[in-house]
Parts: sequence; structure tokens; C-alpha cells
Amino acid sequence: MSNEVSKILGEVIKKARIKKSLTQQELSEKVNISRNFISDIERGRYTPSTENLILLAKTLEIDLNLLKNDGNTI
Repeated sequence: MSNEVSKILGEVIKKARIKKSLTQQELSEKVNISRNFISDIERGRYTPSTENLILLAKTLEIDLNLLKNDGNTI
């Protein structure tokens, strides 16, 4: 995944987390990912695996179809 796409994905995850009034720590506990990794995802430093992306999307109630850019999945 490109760096730009990782940053966009991170922003989407962060906005959804804040909208649900979750801290990074609370989200990390719900999806069993370290808080540091959540932080890195939100900053666009790392891209979650497909499995973790699905867990994050379910937990944050994000439609994975929203993570599309010009018809290509982010």
C-alpha cells in the first residue's frame, strides 16, 4: 500500500475512533492490537493486515466500501 493511502486509511480509522469516543487504548483492547500499533496505523506509518482491518472496521462500524478510492480498495 502506498504511503499516501496508508495516511488516508489512518485518518479514516482515527476519525471513526474519535466519533465512537474511544481512546487508542480502548480500541486496542477491543481488537487485541497494541496501542502503539493503533497509533502507527492512525499516523499512516503502518497498514493493518486484512484480518486486523476487518476487526477495526467491525469495531468502529466502518463500511469497508467507504475505504475505496476511485474504484480501487485502499
